[in-house]
Amino acid sequence: MPPKYSIADLIFAFRMKRTIKEKIILNRLKKQDIEAFTETYDLYVDKLYRFVYFKVGEVEMAQDLTSEVFLRTWNYVCENKEVNVKTLPALLYRVARNVVIDHYRANKHNVSIDQVNEDGELKLDIEATGDDPIDKLDIDLTMDKVQTALAQLKDEYREIIVMRYIDELTIEEIADILEKNKGNIRVLAYRALQALKAILGVDN
Repeated sequence: MPPKYSIADLIFAFRMKRTIKEKIILNRLKKQDIEAFTETYDLYVDKLYRFVYFKVGEVEMAQDLTSEVFLRTWNYVCENKEVNVKTLPALLYRVARNVVIDHYRANKHNVSIDQVNEDGELKLDIEATGDDPIDKLDIDLTMDKVQTALAQLKDEYREIIVMRYIDELTIEEIADILEKNKGNIRVLAYRALQALKAILGVDN
């Protein structure tokens, strides 16, 4: 009989495979390998767009800033002989956070980075995968509810929710990105999830 694997085993194996692949790409990227940069873009463009979008709340602006993230990343690896990050996500998400911060500083917004708009709502162009209009309505209502809830969280909670539970980064990866220890990240993730659940009015 073939060996039986638990869900936890499969998830661990998948993450290990992803981690090894990312380490290889990061090493190639450090050597200014343009193909590695293309692979990086393909792997992370959607995740980084989503991460940026939940911070700025505007589709076109998020697209522009996401492009800026990749431009800055390439310039950074070209201009620095030593790239002091442990993982590929750490490099990309750190750059993304700096791009958003610079965007707010340059535009001198009167609102804080924690705010998105007066209603605290976010709108994404999301298409349902099914053809059933009832299914699409259910998906739209669910996403609208989650987007609105995320918009009401403070920025550090929102970004850790996106990284941990939407982009599925590990605690170690997030700790590297935010330059905090793993214990702090676990506490922050727990508090962020509790805050989101409170807004959504759910227990699980």
